[in-house]
Amino acid sequence: MGGSGSLAAVRRLVAVVVTYNRLDKLQDTVARLLEAGPADLAAVVVVDNASTDGTAAWLAGQSDPRIDVLSSARNDGGAGGFGRGMTRALAAHDPDWLVLMDDDGRPAPGAFAAFHALDPEAQGWDGVAAAVYYPDGTICDMNRPSRNPFQHVSVFVRTLLRVGGRNGFHLKPEAYEGDAPCPVDITSFVGFFVSKKAVEVADLPDPGLFVYGDDGLYTLGLSLAGRQLVFHPHVRFEHDCATFAVQDGRFQPLWKVYYYHRNLLFLYRAAAGWMFWPLMALILPKWMLKGRRHRGEQRVFYRLLARAVWDGFRSDTSRTHGDVLALSAVENGKVVLAQKQ
Repeated sequence: MGGSGSLAAVRRLVAVVVTYNRLDKLQDTVARLLEAGPADLAAVVVVDNASTDGTAAWLAGQSDPRIDVLSSARNDGGAGGFGRGMTRALAAHDPDWLVLMDDDGRPAPGAFAAFHALDPEAQGWDGVAAAVYYPDGTICDMNRPSRNPFQHVSVFVRTLLRVGGRNGFHLKPEAYEGDAPCPVDITSFVGFFVSKKAVEVADLPDPGLFVYGDDGLYTLGLSLAGRQLVFHPHVRFEHDCATFAVQDGRFQPLWKVYYYHRNLLFLYRAAAGWMFWPLMALILPKWMLKGRRHRGEQRVFYRLLARAVWDGFRSDTSRTHGDVLALSAVENGKVVLAQKQ
């Protein structure tokens, strides 16, 4: 990928990548990013969340001047990593736009040139969500942007009636096949372009969220503040992810139960407003049934879920990751007390 012409020359784009112990993925992502010329991508801020797999040494050996490494003494999760990376990018690289991604998410060839060609400032856009695909070319479902069903009557009705399943509020696959942008309210941090102006007036992701939902809460906050977010099918990203929070109906590792459900409560409260409590009457019984899939671990599952709901209702992010690991400790199928980290 080379420079994209005059539009790219007046728009400074900086990438923020958060990584933790996935050196092989990070190497592929950094290589893909650096294929873009400086006119398309001015700098790459890599936030190393205290990796122990040789990531620090590999980053120290990189010679491209566009790479800016921000190392952490501890793993603050994706939420803390993105917050620190965005702060560093704004302070050190004077961007007009940021583009955010995990270490296993990377632009498809030509993605940055396609973004610059959109001229988002002229369109009045504050954020652009990429079309994210798995490496085999199928749509990455976990990264499908969505509308807030509690703000749009037609979306709410489709969701309530379960018309099309996730398509009730997530973008339909047809949106990926077209040429036109689609307004969205919520999206992921895999291929999310956000303007400097929007970042400067919004709070950074809360590091207390650790993982899951930090991107949804952040982008929902932008849309609730009146910022215009769109999905554009011409800007393509690749998500080389092998697993998600749930495998065969089970959370692996088990500590993810806590963050997944607590942070969903934060997202539901922000999206639903006064309808949050009626919504809980529908959601909580479904969550309780998930424990049936965790044979031999049900006591720990329900302990984590109970703490997640308690903290979620109180909007409390003070519980440390060490506390969560202690709550999730299991040995030979039995609950054990773990040392806090």
